[in-house]
Amino acid sequence: MTNEELILKKLEDIEAKIEPMLAERQKWIELRQDLVPLQHQAVNLLTEHLKEVEVGFQLEDLFLLLKQTMRNTQNFLFALQAMDNIIEFVKDMEPLLKSAVPKMIEHLDDLEQKGVFRILKATLDVRAKVADAYDGKDIDQIGDGMVAMLKLAKKMSDPQTLAFLERAVEIPGSVDLSNTQKVGPFRMLSAGFNSDVKEGLGVLIELTKAMSKLKTNGQEQLPADTAAQ
Repeated sequence: MTNEELILKKLEDIEAKIEPMLAERQKWIELRQDLVPLQHQAVNLLTEHLKEVEVGFQLEDLFLLLKQTMRNTQNFLFALQAMDNIIEFVKDMEPLLKSAVPKMIEHLDDLEQKGVFRILKATLDVRAKVADAYDGKDIDQIGDGMVAMLKLAKKMSDPQTLAFLERAVEIPGSVDLSNTQKVGPFRMLSAGFNSDVKEGLGVLIELTKAMSKLKTNGQEQLPADTAAQ
């Protein structure tokens, strides 16, 4: 092989090695040409945004922000740790919330079905009507009356009082008034020998004695000679 052939062969080898590099370079050139319009658009967009914040932005403020950030590094770390704790707490509570929320919705729906919310709304309407019909002084008087009624209800809750009222309520239902007859003096005398009549008169006398307290508002009445003194 002559020198000319060797030189040509080496040139071909060099050309073969350079050709891929030229192809890559051509690609970069094409990419740069494609990015040039986008670069101009990005610069214009950035310029427009900087114009919007130009009034409220100062370079000194940026330096001050950096200084404050460096000074409060521990605070930022504490805030991040607290955020981690909150996130962990939320993750732990998530299963409970998933089970509790449907139960709460079901409970509220049950209350709605039973009419509890309608009753509450009606109660608020009643309050509004009472407020329109009565002033503050009337409400105070009504409150005093309610307190007195509660005291009366407390007294009526005594077992003996309840037993007496229950027996008294049963009496009208056990009496047959359709066979009632006229009673004259002789019939009254003959009825006096009946044991039920005697017991009824005894109860009536005891009730009559007790009703004397109505005259003195439930207070013990003083004897006549003591009152005269």
